[in-house]
Amino acid sequence: MKVRAQFYAQLFYLVGRREMDVDLAEGATVGDLLAQIYAQQPKLRPHDKSILIGAGVEFVDRNYKLKPGDEISIMPPVQGG
Repeated sequence: MKVRAQFYAQLFYLVGRREMDVDLAEGATVGDLLAQIYAQQPKLRPHDKSILIGAGVEFVDRNYKLKPGDEISIMPPVQGG
């Protein structure tokens, strides 16, 4: 199945593009998605513990089961001022 990963803030600059389409097996989770992204974009791996993941308009954890066509937002922690 295909899902789209979208990168925000400094993660966008590390990857060098706003989004990436990723092919995954049926039943894959956000954790599987991240593993595949880190294999292609190793500069993101040091940020693993602090990133936030969104599916649609909700934050999800790494056990979230992906559905074909999901758009997954990968972003740094949110800070206010």
